[in-house]
Amino acid sequence: MISRIDLRGDALPEGGALRDLLPRAEFDVEAALEKVRPICEAVHHRGTAALIDFAEKFDGVKLDRTRVPEEALTEALDQLDPDVRAALEESIRRARTVHREQRRATHTTQVVPGGTVTEKWVPVERVGLYAPGGRSVYPSSVVMNVVPAQEAGVESIALASPPQRPRFEGDTAGGLPHPTILAACALLGVDEVYAAGGAQAVAMFAYGTEECAPANMVTGPGNVWVAAAKRYFTGRIGIDTEAGPTEIAVLADATADPVHVAADLISQAEHDPLAAAVLVTDSVELADAVERELGTQIAATKHVEDRIVPALSGKQSAIVLVDGVEEGLRVVNAYGAEHLEIQTADAAAVAERVRNAGAVFVGPWAPVSLGDYCAGSNHVLPTGGCACHSSGLSVQSFLRGIHIVDYTRDALAEVTHHVVTLAEAEDLPAHGAALKARFGGGTPNREALWGGGTPTREALWGRKVPGK
Repeated sequence: MISRIDLRGDALPEGGALRDLLPRAEFDVEAALEKVRPICEAVHHRGTAALIDFAEKFDGVKLDRTRVPEEALTEALDQLDPDVRAALEESIRRARTVHREQRRATHTTQVVPGGTVTEKWVPVERVGLYAPGGRSVYPSSVVMNVVPAQEAGVESIALASPPQRPRFEGDTAGGLPHPTILAACALLGVDEVYAAGGAQAVAMFAYGTEECAPANMVTGPGNVWVAAAKRYFTGRIGIDTEAGPTEIAVLADATADPVHVAADLISQAEHDPLAAAVLVTDSVELADAVERELGTQIAATKHVEDRIVPALSGKQSAIVLVDGVEEGLRVVNAYGAEHLEIQTADAAAVAERVRNAGAVFVGPWAPVSLGDYCAGSNHVLPTGGCACHSSGLSVQSFLRGIHIVDYTRDALAEVTHHVVTLAEAEDLPAHGAALKARFGGGTPNREALWGGGTPTREALWGRKVPGK
């Protein structure tokens, strides 16, 4: 069911050459970009009417409007299963505990007497959050997006999730996002919710419509169409990441329990047929035992034919054999998994040496599923190897650092000659003149600008004029 890649015996290649040997899902955002372009521009020009048309075309739902009435949020929370409500409340509590600690304080540095630079952190004014609702429904993603935005101090938060088809005759929730999504919004105090999915939801936040004001930033996981729309609007709005199919990598040695490893690989494979499940191990015995366990456990689970089997048998999943944990570390650092489990002897010490991962789960009692819901960490994480340069969603994602520069006259005078020197070295004399003007009095004249006399062409341009 799952392929093997044998990297034992020879020295592992460096950098990109090693990455090229490792499994990865095909996720062609560039190809999807051309298909989402007309969708985004339709929303730009037709607003809510376009969203209503796309809901009928893509979701099979006829809408009158996209904004979800507040009473629908209240009703969804009232009807929520008490156990689900308790679990969501605990997830929210733990997420707040972690994300509250990520807040950044204003800090002032005295560079010289009379000269300070203050860095203050300002939240974006308005964010649009996306919660998927196609193959699966993710109220946990509502928590993971809303909590850091709230803890960052974002004043205006809106959320979009695809409208659902009626589940039965007379279903009043038909045409709205899934009731559990709505209930999670109500628990978090988010009352601006829209029935919109896919690229059109991102376009709604980017351009704004008659019902929805434009946002400064859009975050949240989604399919390839959501990722392509984020790329389309990069520069107009801020984004978290172009999230691809979910990934789990497990670095394990002979001390790992194959039952745990197999269960964790399956747990992520059930997301999507493109989900990646990778085991990196130096133990052939463990690899064999995990393969046996996969067969046993899959027979007793759900979503087998449409998700789990295609995911585990796809080119994105594999068991990678290495000579030792040291080589395994090189492999998982080259892979840069969204979720990385360390199930080795002295797992904490091994985890300390991980450089590239969205989140690291240490030992047998910290499975990825814990992080998906109730660890307190965030599960909106970089995929596709982007963990080598990107981070998961956090309070910092919604903050902008602004430097405030405050210098006295004496502090400026003390450094003016350095500024002028560097300005002239870069052939930008007016930069230096801006400082000279402050100590020459009045409006800068030619003498103040050029240090005396009428500037020659050579003085103006900092080099000999050709032909002279």
